[in-house]
Amino acid sequence: MGLSFEAPVAAARRIWQVGELVGEVRARMEREYGDIWVEGEISGLRPAPSGHIYFTLKDGEAQLPAVLFRRQASLLRFRPADGLHVLLRGRVSVYEQRGQMQLVAETLEPVGAGSLQLAFEQLKARLAARGLFDAERKKPLPAFPRCVGMVTSPTGAVIRDFLNIAGRRHAALQVLLYPALVQGEAAAAEIAAGIAWFNKTREVDVVVIARGGGSAEDLAAFNSEVVAEAIAASELPVVSAVGHETDFTIADFVADLRAPTPSAAAELITAAQHRVEEHVGDLSSRLQRACRYRLLQARDALMRVPVEGILRRAADALHRRQQRVDELTARAETAWRVTGRDAADRLQVVTARLERQDVAHRLRLAQERFTVLEAALTRAQRSYLAGCRVRQEMRERHLHSLSPLSILNRGYALVFDEAGALIRDASQVGEGQLIRTRLAEGRVESRITGVYRDEKL
Repeated sequence: MGLSFEAPVAAARRIWQVGELVGEVRARMEREYGDIWVEGEISGLRPAPSGHIYFTLKDGEAQLPAVLFRRQASLLRFRPADGLHVLLRGRVSVYEQRGQMQLVAETLEPVGAGSLQLAFEQLKARLAARGLFDAERKKPLPAFPRCVGMVTSPTGAVIRDFLNIAGRRHAALQVLLYPALVQGEAAAAEIAAGIAWFNKTREVDVVVIARGGGSAEDLAAFNSEVVAEAIAASELPVVSAVGHETDFTIADFVADLRAPTPSAAAELITAAQHRVEEHVGDLSSRLQRACRYRLLQARDALMRVPVEGILRRAADALHRRQQRVDELTARAETAWRVTGRDAADRLQVVTARLERQDVAHRLRLAQERFTVLEAALTRAQRSYLAGCRVRQEMRERHLHSLSPLSILNRGYALVFDEAGALIRDASQVGEGQLIRTRLAEGRVESRITGVYRDEKL
């Protein structure tokens, strides 16, 4: 038996296009590393005008280009910066135009500090650099405010506690509420809108932004740049009363006064009025003690006076004291009348303001305006429809004048060959050919017995 050798068959070569190969590699890498966490340090941060953020994530061994697209970047609670140690969650991909491997980030988390705390510190540093925390720009609170504007939730315990304490310490103080969310994504915009509204209407003497305690996420609205800008732009003094005594927010640093709690804000605002009332009570107590002391002195002196002069001097003293009592009574009545007039004037002003804010009155005005606009809309619709009818009639007359049928009505006819083509020249037909003639009313079929050009007629 002889030995035979067969030549090996060459494997078929697959030739890749560059883009095809890079796309295949990118697809495989995204399948294998579609959801990963990578820890490293940010370097070469470059925000783009499009809103995307480009940077390099590196450690002591290697580095990788990374991109955070605009939508994901807008969801970050802190600002990435060079040198920041972060955890990146995303996927590995390939940028095909350069054939370069890169990380496509879905989110970033700072290592060693929460994102909310880092965002708080970053915003605090920026606002401090702009001077928003400087003591020179803070406005003093009015000693005796007539009306306080509250920006808070209308359903929480904060407004009830504030009204309870303010009413107990300063019964004449008016409180105007601007209902706003104090938690969630829309809360910061509503709080800023409330501050701006009070500055626009100028119906209050001081603005209080308040909410109860909570976690850092719950207080995030008061750590936003939107609220800080609104407080800084306020021409009215702003009191920040957010959370508990241990809670500090950006609003506390920018505000003209920081109250540890909403209840403490009510006490601070009414402090001057309460001090006056306490001073009046103290003076009353001192006056009573002085009167008792003088009565004791008079009793002792009376015991030492000879009997014959007692009645005369007692009568004189009694008359003098009665005169003094009459004088004090008259002064007190005058003061009460003045106070009553002032209170009545303030009541009229408040009543007028309430009438202007009356919902029924505003609804009547809105109804009247709706009626006027409805009538105007009806007139405009009728005018527009009438114009449309006139334009339609004119176009119909114009179309009718251009219609071939109107020409046929004047005695003309249209001639077609067997295929339905319009005959414009005698050269298009021959003898014996069937033709169709369209008249103004009906059609006629005929055969050609002769063809003549115009010059032969």
